[in-house]
Amino acid sequence: MSSSTSNMFCSRCNEGFEEREKIVNSVIMYPTIRGGEVWHQSCFVCAQCFRPFSKDAIFYEFEGRKYCEHDFHVLFAPCCGHCHEFVIGRVIKALNNNWHPMCFRCELCQTPLADQGFFKNTGRALCHDCNAKERAAAIGKYICFKCHSIIDEGIPLKYKGEPYHPYHFNCKNCGVELNSDARTIKEELYCLRCHDKMGIPICGACHRPIEERIVTALGKNWHVEHFPFLGHRHYEKKGLAYCETHYHQLFGNLCYVCNQGDVFTALNKAWCVEHFQCSWCDTKLNQKSKFYDVDLKPCCKNCYAKFPTELKKRLKKQYTERTITTKKHIVLLVQI
Repeated sequence: MSSSTSNMFCSRCNEGFEEREKIVNSVIMYPTIRGGEVWHQSCFVCAQCFRPFSKDAIFYEFEGRKYCEHDFHVLFAPCCGHCHEFVIGRVIKALNNNWHPMCFRCELCQTPLADQGFFKNTGRALCHDCNAKERAAAIGKYICFKCHSIIDEGIPLKYKGEPYHPYHFNCKNCGVELNSDARTIKEELYCLRCHDKMGIPICGACHRPIEERIVTALGKNWHVEHFPFLGHRHYEKKGLAYCETHYHQLFGNLCYVCNQGDVFTALNKAWCVEHFQCSWCDTKLNQKSKFYDVDLKPCCKNCYAKFPTELKKRLKKQYTERTITTKKHIVLLVQI
C-alpha cells in the first residue's frame, strides 16, 4: 500500500484501500462535497438500490446517505396535487397537498397563486377577485369590475357586460355622475336626460338604446332579437300581445282537430276548413254543404243515404230529443 492511500479510509465501509486501487475522490469528482471524502468504487452506490454512481451521475444526499435521482424522488420528493409529478425545488404547501408553483392556480380563473396568496372557499383555492365574486353571488350581490368590492346598495351599472358602481362613471355629454339609469351609445355612457335629448328609441324589453333595426309594436319599440313574436303571427288586445293559440283560447275558438284559429262552429264544436269533413269517407265539407249529425260527427249526404233505415230512424229520434232538451235548457236559463 502506498503512502498516498495508507491513511485513507472509505467513507462508507471505513476500510482502507489496496495499493493502486481505484478511488472515488469527492474533491476531484464532486468538488461541492465538503471534507474530501473518498470511497471504494464498489462502495460509491445509491443507499436504496445499491447501483453504483457513474462519473457524471446526479445524486442527492439526505441524513448522510446518498441516493440516485429516482430513489430520492420516490422516498423524499412530494408529488404535485395537480400534475402528480415530483416537485423538485420550491414546494407550495396548501389545502393539505403539495404543488409546483405554476400548478397552484385559482380554480376559477387559473391565475397563479404562489406569490399572491389565496383564499380557501368551499375547499377551493381562489384568488382575491374570484373569492369576492363567489361571496357576493352567495348573498345575491354583484362585484364591481373596477374596484372589486361588493355593490351593496342600488342597482349596478352594466357596461360592456360587466357590473360597476355607477359613481365610477360620468356622462359623456354633461359630465354628471351616473346612476344605474345610464345609457350606452357606441360604448360611451350618457345620463338619461342627455340620452333622451338625442331621440334614440329604447327597447321595451331590455330598456337599452336601439341603434339598428327597430320593431314597433304594442305602442313600444323593440330590438329585433327582443321582440317575442318576431317571424310569427301575434294578436294585440288591451295593450298586450298573445300568440295565436293563446289568443283564441282566451278570446275566441280553436279548431276541434288541430287547435288552430280561423274556424266556424258546427255540431257544438269549432272547425277549420281543412278538418271539417265527413267522418266516414273524408269528403271535405263546408258551411254550405249539406251534412248530417251522426253522434255529433259530420256525415255527408251520400254516406248517410247508405245507412240502414232503422239506424236513420234512431238517429232522427236522438236528434229530435237533443233539440227539445236544448230548447228547454234555453228557456230555463231565460227564466232564471
